[in-house]
Amino acid sequence: PILYSYFRSSCSWRVRIALALKGISYDLVPVNLIKDGGQQFSAEFKALNPMQQVPALKIDGITLTQSLAIINYLEETHPNPRLLPQDPKKRAQVRMIADLIASGIQPLQNLSVLKQMGEKKMEWAQNCITSGFQALEQILKHTAGRYCVGDEVSIADLCLVPQVANAERFKVDMGPYPTVTRINKALLELEAFKISHPSRQPDTPAELRA
Repeated sequence: PILYSYFRSSCSWRVRIALALKGISYDLVPVNLIKDGGQQFSAEFKALNPMQQVPALKIDGITLTQSLAIINYLEETHPNPRLLPQDPKKRAQVRMIADLIASGIQPLQNLSVLKQMGEKKMEWAQNCITSGFQALEQILKHTAGRYCVGDEVSIADLCLVPQVANAERFKVDMGPYPTVTRINKALLELEAFKISHPSRQPDTPAELRA
């Protein structure tokens, strides 16, 4: 497999976690979203992903884009360890939380949107994340065990950790979200989350390396 990734991309990080959890080794091709006006806009990369976004994963003779689609493919082809609970209600809760983050928070504060916000980008990102986290905190009070849904790591957790990192980058006050904070801390102790961390990627700038 070949993963096209950017060290700081939260969507790429979700996929790196999934690959690590499932023990799938891969080659990483860095795509710098800032350098050269954004390497994702090159003709070469556009041929790979017409949306000109990371991640993209070449695997099993196909190229997949969109992080949740990639993770679901990995779940179906490499079912152990599972990232979706067997219980249909818990499975739905996992998908609900993953969608809340992947559709309701992350796209509103990603690079392409922030570029359009100009000087207001910090305030905009904080507002988007805060409103999403207010909802997420309430939901997690009902679904969480050690992790987002019960005590098994799921796709919801793969979305949560990178989003908390974004929140910290945009200086969001995490005080009002104790459940989010607790789960994030527990997940960051797991090896798959450590090795996939933005501070430990081949394309991480020297000053941001762990």
